[in-house]
Parts: sequence; structure tokens; C-alpha cells
Amino acid sequence: MAALLLLPLLLLLPLLLLKLHLWTQLRWLAADLAFTVRALRCKRTLQARALAAAAADPESPEAGCSLAWRLAQLAQQRPTHTFLIHGARRFSYAEAERESNRIARAFLRARAWDQGPGGGSRAAERLCAGDPAAGSSEGTVAPLTPGATVALLLPASPEFLWLWFGLAKAGLCTAFVPTALRRGPLLHCLRSCSARALVLAPEFLESLRPDLPALRAMGLHLWTTGPETHVSGIRDFLTEAAAEVDEPVPGYLSAPQNITDTCLYIFTSGTTGLPKAARISHLKILQCQGFYQLCGVHQEDVIYLALPLYHMSGSLLGIVGCMGIGATVVLKSKFSAGQFWEDCQEHGVTVFQYIGELCRYLVNQPPSKAEHGHKVRLAVGSGLRPDTWGRFVRRFGPLQVLETYGLTEGNVATFNYTGQRGAVGRASWLYKHIFPFSLIRYDVTTGEPVRDAQGRCMATTPGEPGLLIAPVNQQSPFLGYAGGSELTQGKLLMDVFRPGDVFFNSGDLLVCDDQGFLRFHDRTGDTFRWKGENVATTEVAEVFEALDFLQEVNVYGVTVPGQEGRAGMAALVLRPPHALDLVQLYTHVSENLPPYAWPRFLRLQESLATTETFKQQKVRMANEGFNPSVLSDPLYILDQVVGAYLPLTPARYNALLTGDLRI
Repeated sequence: MAALLLLPLLLLLPLLLLKLHLWTQLRWLAADLAFTVRALRCKRTLQARALAAAAADPESPEAGCSLAWRLAQLAQQRPTHTFLIHGARRFSYAEAERESNRIARAFLRARAWDQGPGGGSRAAERLCAGDPAAGSSEGTVAPLTPGATVALLLPASPEFLWLWFGLAKAGLCTAFVPTALRRGPLLHCLRSCSARALVLAPEFLESLRPDLPALRAMGLHLWTTGPETHVSGIRDFLTEAAAEVDEPVPGYLSAPQNITDTCLYIFTSGTTGLPKAARISHLKILQCQGFYQLCGVHQEDVIYLALPLYHMSGSLLGIVGCMGIGATVVLKSKFSAGQFWEDCQEHGVTVFQYIGELCRYLVNQPPSKAEHGHKVRLAVGSGLRPDTWGRFVRRFGPLQVLETYGLTEGNVATFNYTGQRGAVGRASWLYKHIFPFSLIRYDVTTGEPVRDAQGRCMATTPGEPGLLIAPVNQQSPFLGYAGGSELTQGKLLMDVFRPGDVFFNSGDLLVCDDQGFLRFHDRTGDTFRWKGENVATTEVAEVFEALDFLQEVNVYGVTVPGQEGRAGMAALVLRPPHALDLVQLYTHVSENLPPYAWPRFLRLQESLATTETFKQQKVRMANEGFNPSVLSDPLYILDQVVGAYLPLTPARYNALLTGDLRI
């Protein structure tokens, strides 16, 4: 009798499951359509701006693609609207326009004075008045010729922005130099982008004193942004600019000849070598104006930005994206997890832009009154791990997290507009029609894509990690890097799907599941092989992060003498007031990871080493190895015979080297 009663339910079950599946697919399709409409509207908005600029100045049809033109437009359309909040200082769009006009005129005057004492003052006046012939003189060489590069070595501040905007108005390129660079890496960056001048913060002068002879030998103009300079040959640029009038400079100076002309250099992190100067075009600037519109941010939103401006996320997405919609940005020179919610309350912040571990820092803070009753409705950025995602939303919600993916020099980006936890976007046919990309099979051992008998790359199947690539064409170009052409060629793949096609190689492995959701898998250089298997550092880290007593985890591969491949190692930070439970850790790892993915070494630290953009330093940690005689941190080794992690003593280390201890 019971079986007869259950029979109708069993017959209905497939129909119910089918209905649920169709409902889920319809829900995702609705989200795909909504984002597609938003993307098309964004494209139409940007095109309308460019057309309006071309109509206003027929002699400079590409003017609407320049950053200078957009700032001038905002100063006319929203002159009193607050653009920037920095501490107690506030600046409207009109004030930003005037400040950058003074900077532009000061650079134009410096450019004219480079002609020598004979007529420099008159040349400067003619340049500012719009005489293009004033900036050149037969038989002389002017370091700050049109299109020359001026490097900025400055913390995030209003002055950084006025200099950047002023350089754009004067028709000069800007190079954003990471503030931590000194000595060889700094000189390398300046040479690679052919910098003619360097503007630096006064607080950096002391640490730069050993570099000054080399900087002078390069023939650079040297300026600071403060009057407290007592070094011969270095002038205060802001004092010089303050003497200039704040009237606009001629528009032709900033109008690009071609939309793909380079207007900015941003240096990649250089985790596996010296930084590379990525070329940023006017087209990229224009595209980044649409970033916040694509994220669903509006004119009246207040955006919190505590990222370095020399990084793409801070400058192109944060600042240019804000200018794209004419919103307000709260700029912080340095991120403070303890001050964050108080800042949000004080300024009425509605949007928070994150990168790397910022959200983890926030959830690890003790509870505070300021974290309740805030107006933050959206957190947008990249690098948020799934475990932190859930904790962040549960504690500080209701708010939406919009995880994105992109590269400084890349021509592909993804948006997780569905809010699916752990995903960076969707590979729907609608999305790929607007932003085309592919995932192809990749061999971690050779470091090359897998090709078939005809030499063509092969697409991955659902659930299979693949190398993210994007076609290079007129609509999505790849400008590459300043310096040798081999740097640029190394990021391109030829003859991928058909003879003659060219694709950008992101260097990242992503996974697309059977529902079309994209998840970041690993950097190609971070994934390593052990016991003939590929180990993704992100997957191992996510398993470790599920343990309550761990606050932060960094997984990487280390070379072991006499062993092929690299063995896994995990640097751990404990969550106060917990202690390290090695028994629970081993049980958890052995139950949730295949044996080849178990980290062979553990390193207990007070805090993890990160870059200035809050990315974990895997290469540095791997190079430091696991020698207990060199490292002062507590170290542990996996003993599979005993089934436990044991202290890595010098005796066990020597036994490992002699082969008496097997891992």
C-alpha cells in the first residue's frame, strides 16, 4: 500500500526537477539579458560623448576619448557636485578642472623654458594661448616635447589626480610608479617608459637620496609636491603651478591623433621579474569610464576608494569609473580596517571598491557600532575568496557583492552580475557576444596550451580548468608593453583556432561549470605539479580556510632536493585567540583533498606578506623555502607514515635531504 502511495510522487519527481532546472535557467537568462541591456546602454553613452566632442571640435574628432575632455565636460555639467573627498578636504568637479588647468599651464611653461633662456617666457605664453609652434625650436632638443612621459611617485592624494589630469591636458603621457620602488627597479621603470621627468612626494626624498645621482644622470626634470625640499636641483612643482591662472588650455593639446595612442603607463606587479610598463590607450580610458555604469552605480552614489592610484583598480576603475558617471569618491591614502566603517558613516558611502584581502581584514576586525546602520549597498572588486564572501555579507549585509575579473594590460573582463558566490562572471553566449573570450586546455608542465594534430588549441569542457584568452582586434586591441617587442609577443598566441588569428594570453586559469559560471582557478605560474598531478593553490587554500582557527592562508609550491615538481607549502596565520590544532588540521586536509594536494610543509606566521595592492607574495615565500636553520617561524612537515604534521626540526630536515624521510 505504501509503495502505491509513493508511486505518484516518484512519477512527479522528474517533472519537478525539470521544472526547477528550467526555472533556474530562466532566472540566469533574465540576468544575462539585463546585463546585456546595461552594457549596450553604456556603449551608447560613451559613443554619444565621443560624437558630442567631435561636433564641438571638428578639427579634433578624437577629443571625446580623452580624459581631459571628460573632466571639462563634468565641470560644465556638474560644476558644484562633489567629486573628491580626502580627509577634511572636498573638491567639486569645477575645482578639479581649475586645479588641473594650473598644473597643465605649469607643465607647458616648463616645456617652453626647455628651449633655453632666449625667449622661453614668450614661448610659454604662446603655448598656453594655443600656438603649436611655440613648443619647438630648430636646433634645440626639448625634453618635454608633446607626448613625452612624466613619472609620478606619489601616494594617493588630490595632488596625484591634479598632476595626472594636468599632464593629460598638456598632451603629455603619465607613468604611475609604484611607491615602494627604489634603486634598480625604480631606474628600470623610468628607463622602460622613457621618462623625461619625475614628480615625487617630499616624504620619499630621504629614501631616494642614494638614487639622485642616477636620476640626474638620466637627464630627468626633478620636482616635488611640497615646499619642504632642501635638495639642490629639485623644485616644488605645486608652488610653480599655484602662480598660473586656472583658465583652460587649448583642447587640441590633449586630443589624441588616434584612439589607440598611448597616454599612460601602469606597471605590472612584476612578481616573477622586474615590473613591465603596460601601455594604456585613450580607448582603454574611455572603456573604463563605463566600469561603474556596468556595475549599476549611479551619479548620486558615494564611492569609497582606499587602493593605490598607481594600480589600475585605483586609477582606471576607481577614479576614471567614477568620472564616467559623475559620482563622488572618498579617497584614502591608506586603507584602515579599523577606520573603515566610521568613514562610511561620516561620508554616507554607498559603494566600496575592494581588492585582494581588504574584505578579509574587515571581517577579522572586532565588532564596532559603526558597522551597523551604514548605507553601503554594493562592494565591487576582485580577489574575494568564497569563505570571506559569506562572512562579509552575513556580518555587514544586506549588501551586494559584485566580483569582477580583469588585467591592467588585458582586453577581456568579466562581471559576476548574478551574485553567484565564488564566481567571477558568466560565459553565456550573450556575454561572449559583447566581450568575446575562450577557455583552452593548458599543460602546466610545459607552460603551453595543448594543441591538436593540426596545431590548433582545444576548448575545455565544463569543470575543466582552462587558460583564459581573448581575440585581439580593432575593437579589443592589445598594446603590450614599453620596451622590447619580446615582452609584448610573449603575451600573444597565434593560430589558435584558425590560421592567422591572434589572442591575448591572460596567464590565468579559469573554470566554467555546467551552468556557465566562471570561477578563478589559479595563475599559470602558481599552479604546480606534484606526484604527476596539477595542484591549484586556490583550491588548497579554500579547504584550509574552512578551519575556524585559521585566519589567513597562503599556499605555494617549493622545490625539494631530489624530488620532481614542487611540494605544497602553506603559510598560516591563526585567528585569535585560537591555537594551532595539528590533529584537526591533518584530519580536515586528508578528508577534503586528494593525497597529492596535501601540503607537505606548514609555516606559522604572525602575518602574511602581501604586496602594496594586497596580493599574497607567493614567489617570495617559495624562494624562502623551509629550512629551519634559516627561518625563525615555526615549521611543520607532513609525516604520512605517522599520519600527522610534526615539527620540522634540523634533524628531520637533514633526513629529508638524505632521503631517509619521504614526503
